[in-house]
Amino acid sequence: MEYPDKLVQLVKERSTGLRLEGFVAGQGPRHPKLMLVGEAPGRNEVENFIPFSGAAGKELLSAMASIGLTRENTYITSAVRSRPFKEVHRINRRTDQEETVYPNRTPSKKEVLAHAPILDYELSVIDPPMIATLGNIGLQRLLGSGHQITDMHGKLYHGPIQKLNQTQNDYQFSAKEYLVYPLYHPAAIFYNRSLTESIAEDWKNLGLIIEEKR
Repeated sequence: MEYPDKLVQLVKERSTGLRLEGFVAGQGPRHPKLMLVGEAPGRNEVENFIPFSGAAGKELLSAMASIGLTRENTYITSAVRSRPFKEVHRINRRTDQEETVYPNRTPSKKEVLAHAPILDYELSVIDPPMIATLGNIGLQRLLGSGHQITDMHGKLYHGPIQKLNQTQNDYQFSAKEYLVYPLYHPAAIFYNRSLTESIAEDWKNLGLIIEEKR
């Protein structure tokens, strides 16, 4: 998606001083079957500008394919549009030399708030028939910090979502109601293989819901 220049500049200003790099726009059709909201791009994404193009992306595309979704019929975005990174000093095991690396990290609440105007804009333009959040960050951006994916996954929510307030320093709930379906982040399976069946079941149910809404 192409964003208004003023909107991109606003988010850059709101992100001043934060450890973020790059900018990856949301991608997909204007009238998708579903909007997916992840947490933030990683190193691969800020290099090739394609959301979910790393290892987690392969898991996501496989799950999407299982219910007939593709990049062509799904709008894919995230709560933060730049890569959050941290600075780590370590000894390289191969060279035995000290080095500094900058791995990915989970975005902070401040970073999510800084990028909130982008997601609000996408929601207004796309007006998705349903939203699926991927992991806690996307879920909490839309429904509030008190929600956890372990409790909410696979349960369809129908109601207002969080959007920026008029002063743009906090959230307020929208007048419009949305359908939100929380899913585990596709990378969750890398850390907890016991989630495999639960994740597959959640995606299967999502496919049934999409079919019912047609």
